[in-house]
Amino acid sequence: MDWARILAYITGTVDQELLLRNEYLAAENRILKAQLKTPVRLTDAERMTLAEIAHRLGRKALEDVANVVKPDTLLGWYRRLIARKFDGSKSRRYPGRPRIDDEIEQWVVRMARENSDWGYDRIAGAMANLGYRLSDQTVGNILQRHGIPPAPERKRTTTWSDFIRAHMAVLAGTDFFSVEVLTLRGLVTYYVLFFICLESRRVEVAGITRHPNDAWMKQIARNVTMDEWGILEGCRYLIYDRDTKFTESFRAIVKTSQVDPLKLPARSPNLNAYAERWVKSVKDECLSKLILFGEKSLRRALCEYLIHFHAERNHQGKDNVVLFPVARKAGNRAERSVSCKERLGGLLKYYHQDAA
Repeated sequence: MDWARILAYITGTVDQELLLRNEYLAAENRILKAQLKTPVRLTDAERMTLAEIAHRLGRKALEDVANVVKPDTLLGWYRRLIARKFDGSKSRRYPGRPRIDDEIEQWVVRMARENSDWGYDRIAGAMANLGYRLSDQTVGNILQRHGIPPAPERKRTTTWSDFIRAHMAVLAGTDFFSVEVLTLRGLVTYYVLFFICLESRRVEVAGITRHPNDAWMKQIARNVTMDEWGILEGCRYLIYDRDTKFTESFRAIVKTSQVDPLKLPARSPNLNAYAERWVKSVKDECLSKLILFGEKSLRRALCEYLIHFHAERNHQGKDNVVLFPVARKAGNRAERSVSCKERLGGLLKYYHQDAA
């Protein structure tokens, strides 16, 4: 048998089968395209793939098989692909002033927000101290993009947050919260009065009582304003809400110690946020998880939590450190062991390393 004739026969058969396959796929694509109600959305990667194949097929073949995208569109994609590949845009230097670095822009915005009376020149000078040379116009453009008005407009109003930051060293807050305690007579409501120094976050429970009357409040005022160990020693302002328990005689005694009581507007617990946050912490982390039997049980729980709060608990608002840590002996890290200090039956835990 002539091998050349056999090979020609096989080749012709294969070519005929490929032609039939291509004809079937083209017909199928036309049918599918006719049934589509919306245009086909292609990604950039899909466009590049079709463009490369279309270039190898050529326009004449594309006119027979291209149904989803027109041949001119496919070849246009390929021309843009080639132009993008060899345009040298990565090494091209565009004219004009370079964009301000994001870090520099963040510093400008921070300075403007933290210093309401700083104008463009003042901020530019402060940035020069950090090693960044900016013009006052550049500073103005940055602040304008972030919606920050010029200094004359920013100085007209002082927010409560600005007041707190400016006076935090001499500010204290006070508030009541109630606790249900189980006694022989059933559930009894106790009122806890506490004070918090805003800068140090030091908290003192000034009193616990079932009846916070005027006489009790006057004694509390004398205790917290004592020269030697009163928590208001060194404070200039005391923030409190409109609770009627803060009587006129209480405020008068506080004023005698050169502390000005500041009554907050109605329904504004956010203005005494540090005190409100401490109430949430002591309840969520301690009191809400205990069944308290009598006043002694409540006092013990609060005493244990205060020790934990001051000397063992990390505070996110103070750079995630312990407020008043207990001094411990330093030793070799490899020789130290980890210990866990538990309070209230393991409800409050503190992990630390002991020297060997």
